[in-house]
Amino acid sequence: MSDPRTLAVYNSQADAYVEMMEREASDDQMIGRFIAACPEGGRVLDLGCGPGHYARRMAETGLQVEAIDASEAMVDRASRLPGVSVRLGRFEDLTTTARYDGIWAYFSLLHASRAELPAHLDRIARALKPGGVLFLGMKRGNGGGRDRLDRYYEYYQRDELESLLTDAGLTPRAHWLGQGAGLAGSVSGWIVIRADA
Repeated sequence: MSDPRTLAVYNSQADAYVEMMEREASDDQMIGRFIAACPEGGRVLDLGCGPGHYARRMAETGLQVEAIDASEAMVDRASRLPGVSVRLGRFEDLTTTARYDGIWAYFSLLHASRAELPAHLDRIARALKPGGVLFLGMKRGNGGGRDRLDRYYEYYQRDELESLLTDAGLTPRAHWLGQGAGLAGSVSGWIVIRADA
């Protein structure tokens, strides 16, 4: 997430975003699927962690959790969570090799430009251990643009995402579709893809 206008929204709307995530994360079945796909006690990364609701769930199961976000306000909130090692950083700051058993990129990479996404996925593939798992959440649609809060989004269809994941050396294994209203209040479709290293 490198767009300064998008980051400004997350910094200024942090309290409202935390309230929304308190509701959404508690009912989200995807995090359970991710945790089940990771080895017990494994090392995982929450890439674009926001206030850390999902990172907290991971840590509660005994996973070794690292988290990164580009919003100072979000990092401040996530850093208060027990069992979570969080730092301020951008997607391009992921430079490790074969470190993680799982990477959770849940509705974060949708803020990256379309041109940058292949390089981000390459970094993720490199950072995963052999057999590691990625859960990628994105909004469904075409093109890109800003929502009413001024956050920038890129929208994707399943076939495009699966092609990009395959090009990065990852193997799509499963996907889930749905729809929901986020912080901006507008309903949109989403897709979550599990891809294995």
